[in-house]
Amino acid sequence: MLLVSENEVQKRLFLDNPWWEQNKIDARFEELPRRAYFEHFYELVSDRDLNRAVILMGPRRVGKTVMVHHSIQGLIETKVSSDNILYLSLETPVYTGLSLEQVLNKFIELKGHKRDSEIYIYFDEVQYLKDWEVHLKSLVDTYPSYKFIATGSAAAALRLKSRESGAGRFTEFLLPPLTFAEFLDFIGKTSDVIGFGSGESEGYKVKDINELNSEFVNYLNYGGYPEAVFSRKIQEDSSRYIKSDIIDKVLLRDLPSLYGISDIQELNRLFTTIAYNSGNEVSYEALSKNSGVAKNTLKKYLEYLEAAFLIKIVKRVDENAKHFKRVTTFKVYLTNPSMRAALFGAVDINDNAMGNLTETAIFSQWLHSDYINHLYYARWSKAEVDIVGLSANEQEPHWAVEVKWTDAPINSHNKIAGLIEFASKNKLEEVALTSKTVRTTIDKGKFTIDVIPSALQTFVLGKNILKNKTKEAWLYNKQIQPIQ
Repeated sequence: MLLVSENEVQKRLFLDNPWWEQNKIDARFEELPRRAYFEHFYELVSDRDLNRAVILMGPRRVGKTVMVHHSIQGLIETKVSSDNILYLSLETPVYTGLSLEQVLNKFIELKGHKRDSEIYIYFDEVQYLKDWEVHLKSLVDTYPSYKFIATGSAAAALRLKSRESGAGRFTEFLLPPLTFAEFLDFIGKTSDVIGFGSGESEGYKVKDINELNSEFVNYLNYGGYPEAVFSRKIQEDSSRYIKSDIIDKVLLRDLPSLYGISDIQELNRLFTTIAYNSGNEVSYEALSKNSGVAKNTLKKYLEYLEAAFLIKIVKRVDENAKHFKRVTTFKVYLTNPSMRAALFGAVDINDNAMGNLTETAIFSQWLHSDYINHLYYARWSKAEVDIVGLSANEQEPHWAVEVKWTDAPINSHNKIAGLIEFASKNKLEEVALTSKTVRTTIDKGKFTIDVIPSALQTFVLGKNILKNKTKEAWLYNKQIQPIQ
């Protein structure tokens, strides 16, 4: 039986690390714009004071590998020797069967490094290596002067293992799909559609609501993925690109290989059912019936889909923001609304699915913030509220928002009866309602309803959660300061 030779491994190392010869990253990465999350990530990469590996997590095709290469370019620009940087994609067949330490030793031998050299090691798609977390922790402990960075697409699985085995040795960084604010920046449209008021309390404002909403629909259809933003071909056939290159690879390859799933079609049916109902309340009973997946298998599949960063499950509270002892219903959101369009076709501004996709988009802006674990929806016998934010410690409601892709509730308050009742019962001074085009305030006596166009609210969330990473980033547009 033939084995991969030392020469073949060395050739691949030079191919994957072009900066060893040209002192810069490949042009295809260099030309792409940097994610808004880059500076936060680069701070972790370049910080050598703490002996910790950085674990970059996120779904497929959101730009993890590109951001890794941008960080490599950043290191080179700060005078780190190109020979002190190693990048490995563990999906590459030539590395199959080799441990992290074996490949590292080949690099050390090739470049003549010492144990106390200050070098940077990148392991891309680390989840494909069995017991990666044990091996990586060992390397962090053995080589304290080396900086290790690992990436992976199975976010929850990576996070679980990193916390179990890498306590005190790993720092996690989550890269979500493009926010709406990033999307507008990428296409150079931000200044055309968004402005900032003359006073500090006025917050962001819409310059052209029709153009903003038009770009918001584009964002829902394909805007979560950087490659799609710059490719007309992908935009015109997003179903083929996103479904085959992102969804299918996760459902047909990643999850089966990570969790030993044998009935791939069963998993695919479940995800398709969930995708169509993104933003809706579902139950185990209904999901089992509509997808054909047995309830005992269903719960495991939901965990796997969350682990692959495809969905986010949101729990329910009642009108007093109290939890239910027995969980029978819950909401499921796609982590990126573009996945629904890929499966069921692109939407237009008047599509019936716009309401649910808008809610999905607004919710997905929270993905980088730990506060997402304090988001719920409220439903009781009479009504419901789409998103409720609870305090981390007291579990008291801090805010509530009803998401609409229509202006009708502004003049017909019976359409937001649940929001009004929830605000009254929980003594909230201000709640929010998103609209299609209108920006205004509704005075209800003991509280006010802040009305903001859905597209603007999605933009504001993406901008300010990145800046502040706290619940205060969301609260209301008029309280949010501009990004410098």
